Amino acid sequence: MKKAELHVHLEGSIGPETLMAIDPSLSREDIEGNLKCGSFAEFLRGYIWVSKQLEKPEHYALATRHLLDSLAEQEVTYAEVTLSAGVVLWKQQDLAAVYDAVWRESQRSSVKTFWILDAIRQFGPEKGMEVAEFAVSRRNEGTIAYGIGGDELRGPAHWFRDVFAYARDGGLRLVCHAGETAGPESVWSALAIGAERIGHGIAAVKDSALMARLREDDVPLEVCISSNVSTGAVASLDAHPIRKLYQAGVPITIHTDDPAFFQTTLTREYELAEKMFGLPAEEMAANGFKYAFTRV
Repeated sequence: MKKAELHVHLEGSIGPETLMAIDPSLSREDIEGNLKCGSFAEFLRGYIWVSKQLEKPEHYALATRHLLDSLAEQEVTYAEVTLSAGVVLWKQQDLAAVYDAVWRESQRSSVKTFWILDAIRQFGPEKGMEVAEFAVSRRNEGTIAYGIGGDELRGPAHWFRDVFAYARDGGLRLVCHAGETAGPESVWSALAIGAERIGHGIAAVKDSALMARLREDDVPLEVCISSNVSTGAVASLDAHPIRKLYQAGVPITIHTDDPAFFQTTLTREYELAEKMFGLPAEEMAANGFKYAFTRV
């Protein structure tokens, strides 16, 4: 079954084999210790650790190759991969060189690939605008969307209203992590600044008016089941609200988020959605292509 992956972070896809290829001095034990995830805070610490191992554009290119090879093996034919451009700038690296490396590498894959450039919410709107300006400049070289991720509690969406407007006017589509570690109000805020898809968004289940809005405006939630359990966004797999959201008519797509941290694959996420929650795999696969930012 052909699938589309719309919510996967390049840095969060980097497993032990890739990291040891980047730096042979790293031990598997050290890597696995940093890929542990028992809370959202622990995940963020590990994500930063992995990002710091990426010291050269070729490291990002290798990570891209390994991710897209894995996706191809899972019959993924289309991907929108998120690059943490805000972290690249935070590390004071050459964002243009890094982006050129991942874009070139992605063009060698059988997976049709575009890029979402992501700013870090808690870094603030000025840093977010730096990412948006670069993203717009690469609109004709594979950048399809602009997004914000990171800690939604320390970086409210309304900070980025003007940034989102700039990115939209520059020809980019808009995505926003929201309703993952914060409540429904975070999703409302994301919609207010123009988000066309919501990363996670599972807190919407607590607000019937919000679910109706998502349904009526056909705004999908990019749901990442294993991620939500691993970070503690939900208490357990059984407690995940994906079935309630689906029954309420909220558009749903299925994704991995950070597969190296959550020990998952897109194939496994589809199996969880179908076997645990009764979501038809064929419908979920069709939604992946329906809500992609380019026609496939």
